[in-house]
Amino acid sequence: MGERIYGYHAIEEGLKKAFAGSTLYLARNGGEKLSKLEFQAICTGKVAVKKVSRQELDRMCPGMDHRGAVLDLGGPRKGASRLHEVSVDEFLASLEDGKGALVLVLDGITDPHNLGAILRSADQFGADLVIIPERRSVQANETVVKVSSGAAQYVTLSVVTNLNRELEKLKQHGFWAYAADMAGDSSYDCPFADRTVLVMGSEGSGISPLVRKNCDYVVSIPMRGHIDSLNVSVAAGILMYEFRKKHS
Repeated sequence: MGERIYGYHAIEEGLKKAFAGSTLYLARNGGEKLSKLEFQAICTGKVAVKKVSRQELDRMCPGMDHRGAVLDLGGPRKGASRLHEVSVDEFLASLEDGKGALVLVLDGITDPHNLGAILRSADQFGADLVIIPERRSVQANETVVKVSSGAAQYVTLSVVTNLNRELEKLKQHGFWAYAADMAGDSSYDCPFADRTVLVMGSEGSGISPLVRKNCDYVVSIPMRGHIDSLNVSVAAGILMYEFRKKHS
């Protein structure tokens, strides 16, 4: 099989962008929801539908909660990514002169559920690019696509080998980098630049020292609760909202 998507809403979105040669595997006697997926797949004219046993689906996706449906994305090139991936250079070349943009840099996010939730927020708040490192980071796998409810299909993603090098490129093109950290200045009062990079750190150790040093500002989210930090996906959503509130 090729790249697989499972989860009802993620498959709904995946079918909208599926290549010819894709296959939707459905459990026999799956009920109304699976029938709707079958109808959507047939209407694309590109996606084959195969009815199989739930045991067969279990073998396809060991340990996954597939709920009776798996979309195997085909495509014109074997092994080609179905997500919208570009290099940072390609992204910068596509930017119009003087146009603002929001870029999200994720420094070492290791939980696929956090990445999926971040990509869902990135889609909702119109992030123009999400950058993740090639190493020491979760990649956009099947779990991430499912948790994002299909939003991962729409967010432009760049997987890079060196975050600091890409940060420098962005800054050379007029971007200002804001590191998220509890010790920073209040994000509520932060006048985010038209071209903003939000840098989020890992769940445990936060932003690495070199990446933080390469940022222009350090911002925090004021809190009044009894715990001292927010989940990284929640924090990313709040900061993207703060940017959009100033640049709607």
